[in-house]
Amino acid sequence: MPKPRPIQILPIGHIPEIRPGDNLPRILLAAAKKSRLSFQQYDILILAQKIISKSENRLIDLTTITPSPRAIDLAAASDADHRKDPRLIEVILRESRRVVRDHPVLIVETHHGFVCANAGIDQSNVPGETVVSLLPKNPDASAKKIAQALLKLTRKKIAVIISDTFGRPWRLGLTNVAIGCYGVPPLVDLRGTRDTHGKPLHATIIATADELAAAAGLAMPKSASTPAVLIRNFAYKSSTEPATKIIRPAPDDLFR
Repeated sequence: MPKPRPIQILPIGHIPEIRPGDNLPRILLAAAKKSRLSFQQYDILILAQKIISKSENRLIDLTTITPSPRAIDLAAASDADHRKDPRLIEVILRESRRVVRDHPVLIVETHHGFVCANAGIDQSNVPGETVVSLLPKNPDASAKKIAQALLKLTRKKIAVIISDTFGRPWRLGLTNVAIGCYGVPPLVDLRGTRDTHGKPLHATIIATADELAAAAGLAMPKSASTPAVLIRNFAYKSSTEPATKIIRPAPDDLFR
C-alpha cells in the first residue's frame, strides 16, 4: 500500500469582520494570500458557521422581538443562574420544529433536523449587545455555493464543510461537527469491507465530515478570529451528498 501523506491543518488568518452581503469566496482568497497560502486541488475548506450566517444576514436584534406567552413561561421556569431572555427563547422557538427538553438546558430540533442546544443560536463573536446569530437556512446549499465560486476563481476543486460547535450525549465537552458540506462525503460506509486482520466489518460507518470539522476545530480557537481552515492531503472521493445525511433517521433513533 502507498505510504499515506501527513494530513495538514492550515488556519487562514487575516479574515476581516464579515458583514451581510460580503463576497466570502473573494474574501477567503485574499485572506489566504495574506497568510501565504494558496488553494490546491482537492483541499478541504472548513468554515465556521458564524461567518456564513453573517454573510447571509442571519442576524436578529432582540430589541425587534416580542416574546410569545410560551417563551415567557419557559424563561420564567429556567434556573435563576442561567435565566434566558424571553426574546431569545422566542427566536429559538421560531427556529425549531420541536422542543426536545426545556430544562435545565433548552434542547430543540431545528428545522434542518439538528438536535442541539438553543437551535444553534448564540451571541458570541457577533457585534452588538442584543444581536444574535442564527444557523444558515440551508448550510449544504451554502457550502455548494462557496465551492462552486472557488472553482470558478481558482480552477481548483475545493470541498467545503460548514462547521458548528455541538454538545454530545453521554460525553462532556463540545466539539465541532459538520452542519453543511459539498464535495466531500459526509459518511463513509465500511460495511462489507475487512479490517487489517481480515475480519468483516458489519456496522462501521465513519462520519467523515464530522471528523474533519473536529480536526479543524483545533486550529479555530474561540478566542481568535480564525473562522477558516484548510485541510490538505486527506484522501477522499468527491461527493455531492449533503451533511443532512448524517442526521439519524427518526425510526433508528433509540432515544426519540
